[in-house]
Amino acid sequence: MIDFKYYALSALAVLISLTVHEFSHAYIADKLGDRTARSLGRLTLNPIKHMDFIGALCMLVFKFGWAKPVPINLKNFRKPKRDFALTAIAGPTSNIILSVISGFFYILCLNNLYDLGTMEGFLPNLLYNLCQFLLIMHLLNIGLAIFNLIPIPPLDGSRLLGLVLPPKAYYAMLKNERYIYYGMLAWLLAGDYVALILRKIPVIADTAWLNGLVGIFSLSDILGIAINSVSGWILDMWALLPFLKI
Repeated sequence: MIDFKYYALSALAVLISLTVHEFSHAYIADKLGDRTARSLGRLTLNPIKHMDFIGALCMLVFKFGWAKPVPINLKNFRKPKRDFALTAIAGPTSNIILSVISGFFYILCLNNLYDLGTMEGFLPNLLYNLCQFLLIMHLLNIGLAIFNLIPIPPLDGSRLLGLVLPPKAYYAMLKNERYIYYGMLAWLLAGDYVALILRKIPVIADTAWLNGLVGIFSLSDILGIAINSVSGWILDMWALLPFLKI
């Protein structure tokens, strides 16, 4: 049975998270001298301006998606490499901030939900749904931040490579970013199946370190481990506060 409530809460979380991510790109680019996003109406928190329907739907169903990229003109930056990197990192940074904030309110909400115990009625149901939404927001934004920080074009993390790579190598990477991206998509979509097939080979199935090593083929598994680890750190941090202890 389809959990419509879960998908409704997830849709709201996707809408907020992708909008804030793209707005952050536009805002920092604008502050650094590039008015392109402003001139195209992208310097806004209106989700309609940022949403790509197919990308948002994929994000909702497959936990992997995209919004409309914010247009950037490097010629408008005073220091193109530095300012491009700062503009790129703004998106994942906004998602990290959202994950920390939603984590705080999740722990706070969960604490109050436990205090209500087995009570029934409007307030417990409201708190339960709010807890579910905050947890979705928390995990979704961690995932967005980590995924976008992968240094593979056209993801935001690849823009940071301009600070360390020789110009010729960096521009060669940008020139071929479409093909690199297709390779990453293949890794994301097919990696689970490759890992599953390899783990059926007896020598791999019976050898712990080989079984673990095969995990590098599954990008979704790697991302899952990273998301759970970061989530644990954030929630544990908030749980240390005396008034938020469960």
